[in-house]
Amino acid sequence: MDIKFKEKIIKLFRNDARFWDTEKEELNQTLLKDAVDKFGEKVIETLLADSEAKKQFFVKVKDAYIFKPNDFKFFLDENKLDNSYTQLANKIGLATEEISSEKVVLNWPFKDCVLEGGMTKEDAMDVYFKYDTKIGEWKEEKAKRKEIFFNEVLARDEIDRLEEPKTFYKWKRFTEKNYQKGEDVKEIKRDKDGNIKENLVIKGNNLLALYSLKEQFEGKIKLIYIDPPYNTGSDSFSYNDNFNHSSWLTFMKNRLQVARNLLADDGLIFVQIGHNEQAYLRVLMDEVFSRARFVNEITWKKYSGVKNQASKKLTTQQETIFLYSKTENYSINMVYNELSEKYVKDEYKYIDENGRRYAKLRGRGYQGGGKGTKIKYLDENLGSPITTLWDEDFLQISTSSSEKIADFVGQKPESLLKRIIELTTNPGDVVLDYHAGTGTTCAVAHKIGRQWIGVEQLDYSENNPEERMRGVIAGDKNGISKGVNWKGGGDFIYIQLAKWNEEAKEKIAEVKSYDELTKLFANLYEKYFLNYNVKAKDFKENDIKSEEFKKISLSEQKKMVARMLDLNQMYINFSERKDKKYNLLKDDIALSEEFYDKK
Repeated sequence: MDIKFKEKIIKLFRNDARFWDTEKEELNQTLLKDAVDKFGEKVIETLLADSEAKKQFFVKVKDAYIFKPNDFKFFLDENKLDNSYTQLANKIGLATEEISSEKVVLNWPFKDCVLEGGMTKEDAMDVYFKYDTKIGEWKEEKAKRKEIFFNEVLARDEIDRLEEPKTFYKWKRFTEKNYQKGEDVKEIKRDKDGNIKENLVIKGNNLLALYSLKEQFEGKIKLIYIDPPYNTGSDSFSYNDNFNHSSWLTFMKNRLQVARNLLADDGLIFVQIGHNEQAYLRVLMDEVFSRARFVNEITWKKYSGVKNQASKKLTTQQETIFLYSKTENYSINMVYNELSEKYVKDEYKYIDENGRRYAKLRGRGYQGGGKGTKIKYLDENLGSPITTLWDEDFLQISTSSSEKIADFVGQKPESLLKRIIELTTNPGDVVLDYHAGTGTTCAVAHKIGRQWIGVEQLDYSENNPEERMRGVIAGDKNGISKGVNWKGGGDFIYIQLAKWNEEAKEKIAEVKSYDELTKLFANLYEKYFLNYNVKAKDFKENDIKSEEFKKISLSEQKKMVARMLDLNQMYINFSERKDKKYNLLKDDIALSEEFYDKK
């Protein structure tokens, strides 16, 4: 195919905002191929409008032109429309990442999973200066950081030490008496059988945290609930071009496979999802847990009424919650729909001499009294057993004013998690949420007497799960607190996966200029682990100084440098905890050894 035809195809789609990346000045071939797979009308119309493209990618049958999608996709693959970034990346040994089920996706370019540049409230903000024409001075401004998304994908045959247990550091225990600043962790509580009896908030990559938990919690988790990224494409956070539907499935599979091993034989897992990936998730969970382990598909009606009615679509009001078991040896606790206050007030309006509320019954209805009238006491009415449709009965409870989470931005109401946890666990059982978000699962589990573990890698500033849990043990009044008479109490341990190359990646994210990046790379080259198949020395001495590198955007420069990091070395392996180059504190090493019971 000649270069002129290649340029023509680029020109044809340049004015389509769906496929043209204005920042990179290139065609997004991944999105274009996805549109071709769906036989997008505009793609076909665009190609049909050009005589040369029509001849190349269509076959005429009588008076109709039939699109040949495979020919067009083959053209895109054979004529990579590479920009300067891709050319330079290939030169130094950074091959384009193809996503398949055999690869491990470490990070996901979505708000629920992407790692922030820092872990503190201040790190979540960018500081910049803006000239104020009214006062004639420069003023300091702050804005929420626009995060940079890095591809982090490993082929199975490249994984050598990724799944090893990691070292934990920055240990802190929060108690009712010391819930603000916390205190040093002196010991890790265990029961008589040696099982860890601590509530845990773990900060770090959730896939690697799951592998680390496997050491002590394999076969011991009674309930896993997760509310993962929905892959809707409509979030305010940017998507990485190389991540699509297939990588979402890989991302989910990587974690579900480990999660299954953590479940007890009578354990259960709930996965909540929107309509976009609902059907595919069901098939994936059939694969990981087996079709025989499917228990229920629950429909949760999130809200009443119509919101943002689309012109060509019906409004979606529900989300799906899949329930699977580890084995056939599980049980479900009977849970009833709670009676509404209005129903109780209207029907159970009588009070006997002992102060018990009751209703007067006649057959299937109610009446005001008379001979033969039967009565039913309120305390005898447990409500109706729940079904797989969680709609108005539950909605009335979950969205009441007492259910608001005050300073937290958690999407899921506490009463939703209360129902799930009470349905499948008993006091003392262990509950895990490895997409902890703002900590709703942890908060509810704590208030109703379950042991819990929450894993989160994103920094939500004031809405971090550890902040949420500090308020819980102090006796917050949010969510289900009133209904369960929550007064506070208990404790939890906060820990982080000890960073290494992850620390380097955060430093890259904080860089503000090309000069800063060149200085930083010199440090990365000497101190951190770079990918063995990358020509790092040539890059350091030549490519980073080249005009070719300078002319690409800073975000792409940072992305390229970050991709040079060895993904097997993002966190410090437990086996290397005593290596002096990591400068780990003795207390962190000792507590990690106690956690893994390997002093």
